[in-house]
Amino acid sequence: MTKMHMVGALNQALKQEMKADKTIILLGEDVGVDGGVFRVTEGLQAEFGAERVVDTPLAEAGIIGTATGLAINGMKPIPEMQFSGFSYQAFHHFAQHMGEIRQRSNGTFHLPIVVRAPSAGGIHALEHHSESPESFFIHAQGLKVVCPSGPYDAKGLLLASIRSPDPVIFLEPKKIYRSFKEEVPEEQYVIELGKANILRQGNDITVVAWGAMVQLCLGAIDEFKTENPNVSIELIDPRTLWPFDFETLYASIKKTGRLIIVHEAPKALGLGAEISARVNEKAIFSLKGPVIRVTGLDIPFPQYALEEYYLPDSFRVKKAFRQSLEYK
Repeated sequence: MTKMHMVGALNQALKQEMKADKTIILLGEDVGVDGGVFRVTEGLQAEFGAERVVDTPLAEAGIIGTATGLAINGMKPIPEMQFSGFSYQAFHHFAQHMGEIRQRSNGTFHLPIVVRAPSAGGIHALEHHSESPESFFIHAQGLKVVCPSGPYDAKGLLLASIRSPDPVIFLEPKKIYRSFKEEVPEEQYVIELGKANILRQGNDITVVAWGAMVQLCLGAIDEFKTENPNVSIELIDPRTLWPFDFETLYASIKKTGRLIIVHEAPKALGLGAEISARVNEKAIFSLKGPVIRVTGLDIPFPQYALEEYYLPDSFRVKKAFRQSLEYK
């Protein structure tokens, strides 16, 4: 076990899998010589060569279109969108090609692609460098959408994604790239896709959060516990945003009777809206009060001077805890 940041865990996963599987190729803007904007691919071109770690032009549609063709012809491409907000230029490939290839080919073709994309806010970047576009990808049915919340999960989920026969959108929250370290095994391991992780056990409130919001919620839960020692809060990290592990969520709600959803994306049509709707359909009689969402605002992501006003914070999360407990 080695303590490392999420950047190191992702880099180690890529290096180990590239050694084990010669069909893997990395491609993207600045992924080679520079090692990516956040240095996730640092050193990989020097080790594996420019034919397997390819610096591409600034052309997102070209990157994803090329990766799709490579996958159809037996390779395992791992393209990087330099920022998830740049992925819109290639969205026709995501929705019309990657997500539909199995259906269009009547199950003849699989498409083993992992699209890595730094996502979400928290580092005072520009608006298109800070968006949370997971709902776009989820709506393009046929894509798996994964979002780790720390170094340990990042390595295990990335290895599982690379070994998946179907396309995966792998969203990497920029705020936690280097914000904390965790113990990460040196050896390879996989974390099952589509299975949620219960980080905290509790009996009074269920909280669902992903990405950088997991660390926020852990801190808010600890602060609230100090002020309210008799309240126990359950925290679920879905790990895979789609397909979502609703069964784990329903079981938790049956126990607690309350649900709070925390995410960075705007509230309108965010993943939290779908989670809330499913709970209303399948577990409404277990609820003691309404589902509460703590989210980004329904505006374009603001310039960095206003970023902290846009993102959920501990004050808003603890306020949601109090509101939820008012319903008996």
